[in-house]
Amino acid sequence: MSSTLASSLEKLFRRTAFGIRPGLEVTEAILSELGDPHRRTPCVHVAGTNGKGSVAAMMESVLRAAGIRTAFYTSPHLVDFNERFRLCGQPVGDDELARLLEDVEQAADAASRKHGLRPATFFEISTALAFEYFARAGAELAVIETGMGGTWDSTNVVIPLVSVITRIGMDHMEYLGHTLEAIAAEKSGIIKPGVPVVFGAMPEEASAVLLRRAKEAGASALAAAGYASVRRMKQGLDGQRLKIETLQTAYPPVLLPLLGDHQLENTATAVAALETLAGRLETELAADAVKHGLEKTFWPARCQILSREPPVMLDGAHNESGAAALAQTLKGLREKRPLRMIVSFLADKDMDGFLRHFERQAEHAWAVQLHCDRARPVEDIMAALQRHHIPCESRLLPDALAEARTWAVENRGMVCIAGSLYLAGEVLKLEQGRLNFI
Repeated sequence: MSSTLASSLEKLFRRTAFGIRPGLEVTEAILSELGDPHRRTPCVHVAGTNGKGSVAAMMESVLRAAGIRTAFYTSPHLVDFNERFRLCGQPVGDDELARLLEDVEQAADAASRKHGLRPATFFEISTALAFEYFARAGAELAVIETGMGGTWDSTNVVIPLVSVITRIGMDHMEYLGHTLEAIAAEKSGIIKPGVPVVFGAMPEEASAVLLRRAKEAGASALAAAGYASVRRMKQGLDGQRLKIETLQTAYPPVLLPLLGDHQLENTATAVAALETLAGRLETELAADAVKHGLEKTFWPARCQILSREPPVMLDGAHNESGAAALAQTLKGLREKRPLRMIVSFLADKDMDGFLRHFERQAEHAWAVQLHCDRARPVEDIMAALQRHHIPCESRLLPDALAEARTWAVENRGMVCIAGSLYLAGEVLKLEQGRLNFI
């Protein structure tokens, strides 16, 4: 990384001190200074609590397999900031990123002076950068993932071809609300007048809110669970073989590399959204493109198998619903292998809600300290593990990984690393360095 890029990133990350600010005014002002690049690239907009990243990644991979020059904006990154901005599957290069950061920072400062606005936050700058990059690069279609919410999320400046909302659960309550209905109302803010919305399986309280909002907006609403059937034929560490049928198409068997029951639900949502998008574009979506794209989907830290001998799984689950899905996946995969875990959490996450799903599965855990401002102290993590009757000890991450692998080899066991995407990022940096998304 050049000194110029390092300096620009350091300046950008200082903007995290501004926190999370609701409202689109600042993002819109920056984009106006840049010539409204968000209006030059057609897009799909994806929100939700769990599964939105997986659904977005599947859709982008299929669209790329169909020969479309795709763009993909996602967050957070795991190893490098560049990962958030991908063109045709590849993260933006360092030199281009440095130029973009300079231009977008200048636009943000100009917008602030012109309109008397507060300073832009980290995510507002990042979102404007994404749209500027995609427009300059001539992307034909962008898949845009919300950061956290919906209505006031910086990405909600777009008028997409299709809106997608995945399963809604309890997370980020301090920003989005303390009931499923309140969180669903915030996520439903991405629904636009006349733009079809596809939503995944979710609690009835949440789906009722989405359906009401779609009706008010005059937007057609499609429940993926009633439109697409996804059945597992077989699952192993290499992936799960699926049979996918929709009201339009019966697809050839697909070997999806993403593991877990929840990915069947996500696949149904992705395929339903892709067929809806094809209808909007008045084109056909080739079955081979769907098969090839799904099979090539790479979405790290989502039941990712780091090694098969011994089996080590990395997952970014960090809330109760994510933990429930992960626990179910492990139960089906580990067979009679004993399970040990490496865990860490951010301070604003529900550790007890997470850990209760592993009381009967994990025979031991290593607690590690994350290296970020929002990290939960390792002593708190140890106390939570003890509350849930999981024997534990604290270790530095490299030592925990080494001990876990040695134990797994000697005891024919399985290791799962989970609790935070920040932990996943630290693991991937140690294990693989920069990620290769193609």
